[in-house]
Amino acid sequence: MNKLILILCLLSLETLADFKTLSTSEVQAKIKQGVAIIDIRRQDEYDKYGVIPGAHKLTFFDNKGNYNTQKWLKDLSGIVKSKSTPFILVCAHANRSKTIGKFLNAKTGYKNIFELAGGINYGWIDKGLSTTKTPTSGTKPWYKIW
Repeated sequence: MNKLILILCLLSLETLADFKTLSTSEVQAKIKQGVAIIDIRRQDEYDKYGVIPGAHKLTFFDNKGNYNTQKWLKDLSGIVKSKSTPFILVCAHANRSKTIGKFLNAKTGYKNIFELAGGINYGWIDKGLSTTKTPTSGTKPWYKIW
């Protein structure tokens, strides 16, 4: 029931000014400016597709759709130090990032929230851009193998 209420609330937040979808090139420009990338996917998705180099892995929904908003927000505040600091949300196809971005904008006071259009699959990997399986280590990036 709580999930249904959250989803209905989030669907009603379609036109919020402080949440914006960015193209791949806009995200690349923000990365060059030092804007944090928050990858909200699950570990199995990180393992399969990798992450954008330098991204912070901060899973929101588990594989059953469960979440712990308070813990996630606490972890986010360790990365995004101010509610006015810009950051970019990334998921697989931009569905979860859109939901979470709208929630953050409407209910938490965070501003300057962005998402990658198409998510990592259709906004990054399919554009030929690399990912890495370990975003904070110096390992060699891997590329899609299909």
